[in-house]
Amino acid sequence: MSEDRGGTHTYSQRSLHGQVAHDIGGRILRGELTPGETLPNEADFSLRLKVSRTALREAIKVLAAKGLVESRPKTGTRVRSRQDWNLLDPDVLAWQMAAGPLDRFVRDLMELRQIIEPQAAAIAARQAKSAEIRAIEDAYRDMETSAEHPDLWATHDVRFHRAILLATGNELLRPLAATIEAALAAGFRLAGLMPPDMKRLSLPLHKAMLDAIKKRNPEAARLATLKLLAESEADLKNLLATTAKLVAAIAPPRRRKWAIKKVRR
Repeated sequence: MSEDRGGTHTYSQRSLHGQVAHDIGGRILRGELTPGETLPNEADFSLRLKVSRTALREAIKVLAAKGLVESRPKTGTRVRSRQDWNLLDPDVLAWQMAAGPLDRFVRDLMELRQIIEPQAAAIAARQAKSAEIRAIEDAYRDMETSAEHPDLWATHDVRFHRAILLATGNELLRPLAATIEAALAAGFRLAGLMPPDMKRLSLPLHKAMLDAIKKRNPEAARLATLKLLAESEADLKNLLATTAKLVAAIAPPRRRKWAIKKVRR
């Protein structure tokens, strides 16, 4: 396992099969390998990639676990429909962000947050334990001191929102917090590219959420969260519209370039 700012990878990119999975996954998300397309057979594909059949086989298993491909007897390995992809997987999210366009990702991410976070903040205001409120406050204090450091800001921003989800005490919501953490982190990596002044301007909105939870005011917590999300969405849309080099800035480095050719059905 290896760590990334956007979450925990389900494979190691330092391994050969991890590099192969990283490259093929990126090609799928970029549309170079399309849904329904059949990959070359194992023998030919491993020769083209100049890797062992074992490394290729392990890479395909990684991609299958993420819902990107499926292997069937006699028909080979095909790229699955986008609706089958695990788009909340940290690696798939990273490939999606590198591939662009990001407008749809931002829209879907903000809709997901609007569905979950306002009510979670209200629940936290009603029943969060003292230690859970301290965790939210600690994350906020760290945000205050990290506006000049994009990586640290994104990390503490994720901590703040995840701490609120955990503070609900809802046993079904707690696993969901871990599931959507990667999506939150991906969005906050975008926000991390904003100028420090813009990030400092968001601090009062976070503080309003924290204060409402500390005062045990569910409706104020819900409204503060809605206001923060509305501002965040507007900021991200403006960033996408004005930053031409955004994708290059957030794209993870490519480890190796493989000579993959398409095989049509």
